[in-house]
Formats: sequence, C-alpha cells, structure tokens
Amino acid sequence: MEEKYLICEDSLEGIFTGIYEAYALREGHEHLHLQIGEEENLRLFATYVHIVPDPVKTDKVVRTLQTRLGEHVYHSLCRAAASCYPDKGEAVYQTVVDALTAGSGRRVMENVRNPHVARCFELARFTANEAHYEIEFIRFQELAAGNDAGDSVLFAKIGPKNNVVPFVMPHFADRLSIENFMIHDEHRKLFGVHPAGEEWYLVTAAADFLPGESAWSAKEQEYQELFRTFHRTIAIKSRENRKLQRQMCAYRYQDYMLEFEQKR
Repeated sequence: MEEKYLICEDSLEGIFTGIYEAYALREGHEHLHLQIGEEENLRLFATYVHIVPDPVKTDKVVRTLQTRLGEHVYHSLCRAAASCYPDKGEAVYQTVVDALTAGSGRRVMENVRNPHVARCFELARFTANEAHYEIEFIRFQELAAGNDAGDSVLFAKIGPKNNVVPFVMPHFADRLSIENFMIHDEHRKLFGVHPAGEEWYLVTAAADFLPGESAWSAKEQEYQELFRTFHRTIAIKSRENRKLQRQMCAYRYQDYMLEFEQKR
C-alpha cells in the first residue's frame, strides 16, 4: 500500500489536528505518517496531505486523550509535542495509536519496547527537564511603570531549545499570582503574559515589542548593580572552575542570567 504523509504545523494544535485526520481517514495506521513541515526531498511512491490546524478537532483529540488515557499520559504527549526535534509528530502519533488502537491504554508510556513510545518518552523527558532548569534559572527584572497607576511589570527573557513557556508559566502564575509578569521566548517570539490576579495566556509579538535597558525601573537598576557587586565579591578567582560551572549551568542558560553578564 502507498505510504501517506500528513504534513502538519509545528504546534500542539497542528499535531493533534493531524492525529484527528489520520483516524478520520480510516485507512489503518501502518502506512500513515505524521510529519512536521515540508521535507527537502520528497519520497517516491508516497502521497503528501497538508493538514490545516483546527481548534475544534484539536479539542476533540484533547478530550479523548484525557478521558481514555488520563492526565499523566496527556501531559507527556504535550511535552513531547513541545520538543524541538522534527520526528516528534510521528512519535506522538504512533504513541497514540499504540494506546488507543493497539490497546496499551493508560500504561502506554511504559511500553518502551515500541520504538515510537520510547522516543515519545525521551522527548517528553527532554522538554520536562528543560522546563525544570528554566524555572530554576529564570531571572525577572522590573520594568518602569508605564501608567498613572504605577503598576510595575516583571519581565524575563529565555532562549530554550524546546517550547517550554506553557510549562513554566503555571509555576510562576501560582507563586506570583499578585504580580504582573511576562516571560519571553526569543527563539519563538512567544510571550507568556500574566496580569495580576488573572489567568495567564500566550501571545506572539514582533521584536520591537521588547523593552530596552532604559526600560528598567530605578529600583531595578540599583538592585542589578548590587547583585553584580555581590556576585563579584563572593567569587574566589583562584578557585574558579568554568568547566564545572558549565556542567551545573549550561551557557545557554547563563546567557540570560544577570550574574554572568561580565563573563560572556
């Protein structure tokens, strides 16, 4: 039978819509594949179908996964779908097939004998680990009040490999519930926005939306200089071990941390 590739958008909505369409075809799953974006070289004897993200179809898939597989498996699939690796679409799709069609059900993530499930588990763990590190290393800075009410906004910029903002936001929304804050993923031009006392949401915006150094509040600039001075003072130059430091805190995190500005 001819192989069929469903080309979907690199997003959770795109992948879940692709899964919906794969089941809607009713052609079996042995010759169906879910692919993120276009390939440079097309395969011989293969059919390509482009999938348009659909929020209604996505919602149906979400409800099915939550009801039949449980929240734990659903969150693992979401984390895998947020990975930066291009094979995530196939891994998530085939894991769903293993769970719903092959009968693994709620224990599907334990079926690592299936290479697709093993890959999905690996991608989910990779994303979860990076989200954990970002929670530890994120540095918020206070912007100057931009309105008459004097409301301040906390701003943080990150550059993760995976799309971890949706997994980082709940942590800070719970702990900074009375604060206005934003977390910016500069690789994806994605902002997680939390108005004080309200629900957080995701938006995309152009680079000119970003605040410059002059946007920091006077108190923030004082604390920044105080923190730099503290960091330099407690450091022991003769005992500096950059290799060990990099193992504990990779350069891609240090690039967004105030205390490492002088070492970049």
